[in-house]
Amino acid sequence: MKQIKWVLLVYAILSAFCMMGIGVAIGERSIIGGISCIVLLVLVMGFGFKTKKKMRENGQL
Repeated sequence: MKQIKWVLLVYAILSAFCMMGIGVAIGERSIIGGISCIVLLVLVMGFGFKTKKKMRENGQL
């Protein structure tokens, strides 16, 4: 049975919330909200991929 990698799960959930935030910002016609959600999405996904790479290099995946 595989172990759940909680850190990666948190990054995935935060990324999903950022994607939903983009949709809400479009619905509200908020340019600032949309841009901020896109920036947050890029940052969160970047940290997630960086963490996954480190875990793979350390043999934790």
